[in-house]
Amino acid sequence: MSSESLERIARNKNVARAAARQLSMEQLHKLAEVIGEVIEQKKDEERQRQEEEVQKERKLAEIREAINDAGLSLDDLVTEQPRRKRGRPPKNASKA
Repeated sequence: MSSESLERIARNKNVARAAARQLSMEQLHKLAEVIGEVIEQKKDEERQRQEEEVQKERKLAEIREAINDAGLSLDDLVTEQPRRKRGRPPKNASKA
């Protein structure tokens, strides 16, 4: 079953019913169990991602506070990057 057909089934109750008619009760229960596990896994992944975002924001706030406490600004920490020359070098540059 392709992801497109799964999306179609998920979007339309009648399509889902038609697909379910082709399965036995045992298969439907197994499918419900698998879908439940997938949902829980997705919830866990989302919860973990949100927790990581909160930790990242907390660390950034601590770093900003430490910078301010030291009397520095972000401009003091960032040095100007060397500018790269654009384009190709002249053809006879290696001969000179």
